[in-house]
Amino acid sequence: MNEIKPFPLNEMANQSNNGGVSHHNQEFRAFFALDNLQFRPLSITDPVPIGRQIIAAAGLNPLEDHSLFAILPSGEFEDVRLDEPFDLRSCGAERFIAFKTDREYKFTLDSRQIIWGKPSILGADLYFLVDADNDTAVFLDARSGEDQLIDQDDMVDLTEPGVEHFITGPKPEKGYLIKLNSRDYVLEGPVATYEQIVSLEFQYPPANPNTIYSMTYRHAASKPHAGELAAGGSVTVKKKGTVFNATPTDKS
Repeated sequence: MNEIKPFPLNEMANQSNNGGVSHHNQEFRAFFALDNLQFRPLSITDPVPIGRQIIAAAGLNPLEDHSLFAILPSGEFEDVRLDEPFDLRSCGAERFIAFKTDREYKFTLDSRQIIWGKPSILGADLYFLVDADNDTAVFLDARSGEDQLIDQDDMVDLTEPGVEHFITGPKPEKGYLIKLNSRDYVLEGPVATYEQIVSLEFQYPPANPNTIYSMTYRHAASKPHAGELAAGGSVTVKKKGTVFNATPTDKS
């Protein structure tokens, strides 16, 4: 079976606005997904079907085992009960997702109400729901403390306490930004060694065997947060803001 690729939300909206009704056979077009965001086209003849008609058109059985939701133009999820009518003639409101479950997990994504039928959600699905571009990231809103970055391959447990609100923001810069002698450098990892820092500005090992480098640091993530760093030593730096100063001296 060929894998069904997800339609971008803006592309689904364009197709709905341009072709919500097929003029050849008078069928109403919708997009449907089951237990995930892998949408596929769905044609329904009734312009105002009830929930069970939509589930039946998707070929799901038994009907009562599934919960159905409409994804509104605002991005919010709306519960569609089995005997509740839904007007397919409203452009941009023809996206449905069903879950084979009777449990609901509610959270907000940029203040939009999302109802999910599984106890966990893939980070990529959160990015999909907000049409995130390459410069946008999704974060778990910690409310108190630092927001937690959600990567696309993360699996987020919606049953955990505090997993209730997600927000988007600029994607963090990769690496760890430090200052060495007032100049900015980016390290790939959080652990900085004496030799690594010295090599950013000086020849190491030095050509002159009498040359040594004195180094101080401050605002480190590890403890102590400030001090002197000697050869063979290392500190854990912050994502941004750890400062080093290195000075060559002649021990002769």
